[in-house]
Amino acid sequence: MIGADSSNQRNTKFALPKNSNLLPDPGKENQHSTTFDNQLIELESVDSTNNYAMARIHEGMATNGMICLAHNQWAGKGQRGKTWQSEPGQNLMMSLVIDPSPLNLSAQFLFSAAVSLAILDMLKYYESLNWFIKWPNDIYWNDRKAAGILIETVIQGSRWPWAVAGIGMNLNQEVFPPEVPNAVSLKQITGKNFGAVQVARELVPFIQSRISQLKKDPERILSDFNLHLYKRDEMVSLKKGEELLVARLIGVNQSGVLETDAGSFQAGEVVFVMKG
Repeated sequence: MIGADSSNQRNTKFALPKNSNLLPDPGKENQHSTTFDNQLIELESVDSTNNYAMARIHEGMATNGMICLAHNQWAGKGQRGKTWQSEPGQNLMMSLVIDPSPLNLSAQFLFSAAVSLAILDMLKYYESLNWFIKWPNDIYWNDRKAAGILIETVIQGSRWPWAVAGIGMNLNQEVFPPEVPNAVSLKQITGKNFGAVQVARELVPFIQSRISQLKKDPERILSDFNLHLYKRDEMVSLKKGEELLVARLIGVNQSGVLETDAGSFQAGEVVFVMKG
């Protein structure tokens, strides 16, 4: 969950990584002096790349810019306890470790927004039109979900030393389970096949660029997020408990609160009712 205090170490079962470069080379801790390959931990199978990355942090073995990528994830995590389902070897499942300083804890939503925007920045190179961010952080092409993110944080008192950006993106999968009827993959959109490592290699600089922008100009991040907000200025159906609301979607504020003409809502307080 975004903003959750994840400072307690999880009891996780890890698979052996494909490459043996688990620790960065000496003198390579600085993000600007490392290459993607120096920071990549490629895993055949793992419960969750976020779990793996968080364990590395708690063991003191994480570095800013470390990428944990799995070809099979058997307990992937989504927002609010949901799971991320993915066909083995067909999609991108990765977690990027980021040092968010000097951002403070009040910027957690904008951090998530920056990662979402970075994904859009990259995807527009594959297909230029019809990309949106569905509040709070799903990536949509037209009315279909192509990717999602889960930000987990390490909080120490008032300090925010680490964030883990977990990203799931549908690359080559063409058949999805019935419980996710609106999913779409990049292959379905473009007709091309994609390699997970190459997509990660292309994505990481976009994320680093947007995080740098956030530290200098947070208002721009919020403005860009709302510019790409799914169904902005349109009537949407929202479910709050057993109540069905029809409202015009106005935008999202810097705390991540969804603003509509029927009221304001925190993440998890309402869900979109999707047609079809």
